[in-house]
Amino acid sequence: QVQLVESGGGLVQTGGSLRLSCAASGLTFSHYAVGWFRQAPGKERDFVTAISWTNNPYYADSVKGRFTISRDNAKNTVYLEMKSLKAEDTAVYYCAADQYGLGYTFDSQYQYWGQGTQVTVSS
Repeated sequence: QVQLVESGGGLVQTGGSLRLSCAASGLTFSHYAVGWFRQAPGKERDFVTAISWTNNPYYADSVKGRFTISRDNAKNTVYLEMKSLKAEDTAVYYCAADQYGLGYTFDSQYQYWGQGTQVTVSS
C-alpha cells in the first residue's frame, strides 16, 4: 500500500509563496529519490525539481532560485518551498518517488505518484 499525498496547494498572488508537502506511506522516502512535477491545462507533465537519497537537489531552469526542495526523513515527508510565484507556475503539482535515481527529470522514471495538489497563481 504505497501512498503519496500532496498538500499545501491553493491560491496565491503573484510574488507570493507556498509550501507544498508530500507525505509517504508504504515506502521509506530515504530510500528513494523524490521529485516534483507539474502539469498545466493543455500541457504535458513537466519536471520541476527532485532530491536524491543524499539530499542533492535538481531544479528545472524555470524554477531555479525560486523553489527549494527538501526532505525530512524522520517524517517521511518531502517539501517544496515555492517563492516569487508567477502566473506560469499555475499547475497541478505532483510528487513522485523513484527507487533507482537514474533519470530525475523524466516522469517515466518514477514508480509512485501522488494525486496532485492545485497551485493557482493569480495576477
